[in-house]
Amino acid sequence: MLPDRKFFEKLADAAAAETLPRFRSGLDVDNKLSGGFDPVTEGDRAAERAIRALIGERYPDHGILGEEHGAEGLKRECLWVIDPIDGTRAFISGVPVWGTLVGLYHNGRATLGMMDQPFTRERYFADGERSHYSGPGGPRVLKTRGCHALEEAVMFTTSPRIIADQLQNSYDRLEARVRLARYGTDCYAYCLVAAGFVDLVVETGLQPYDIGALIPIIEQAGGVVTTWQGGRPEDGGDIVAAATPDLHEAALSVLNA
Repeated sequence: MLPDRKFFEKLADAAAAETLPRFRSGLDVDNKLSGGFDPVTEGDRAAERAIRALIGERYPDHGILGEEHGAEGLKRECLWVIDPIDGTRAFISGVPVWGTLVGLYHNGRATLGMMDQPFTRERYFADGERSHYSGPGGPRVLKTRGCHALEEAVMFTTSPRIIADQLQNSYDRLEARVRLARYGTDCYAYCLVAAGFVDLVVETGLQPYDIGALIPIIEQAGGVVTTWQGGRPEDGGDIVAAATPDLHEAALSVLNA
């Protein structure tokens, strides 16, 4: 039996107990790169440890892939995919658009997923059939917006400056076609696609833990998530998330022209 929503919420609460006290606290920041800047904090590490401890206690036969503490059991039937703070740059800047991502792959397919933003008290969860929101404004089932044309679309990317160099021209062609392009918000933008406020998210170079929890949230709200080549996104890579199949097809056509 797959985990239920209550267990995901237990994981979110455990992570929040580590991240919230450190948010806007002036905590120390480490850089994971010798060239460039890829920040990590003790909040990232502690939140992932808390999540992994609960999974190991309840589901010792499951595999885990986390950003901060590595992988175990990658070939197991159930694989947890964890990013304890997606949007660490936002986290260290005091901007509340980061989130804790916890996804579950079943036989290699992203099936369940949660994004929790504890500062704003917003939680997005895909239960295997539908996607749900809880937070300010009350709970609701999520549905993507019926946007079918690029000229009507609102598109997000974390930053056009981190699009892979060889793909920059393709991205620029797409940005020139959409109604509105906005930057930032990391995982939050994908949840806004599921919620019907954003129509496209386009990024490059993602890891599985960057996207794994978000795949079912978007798909179970009626959206489409693939690589730029139209393949399954569970392994990460260059990713397109769209509100509708028509919009997705139009975006891929421009990106691969």
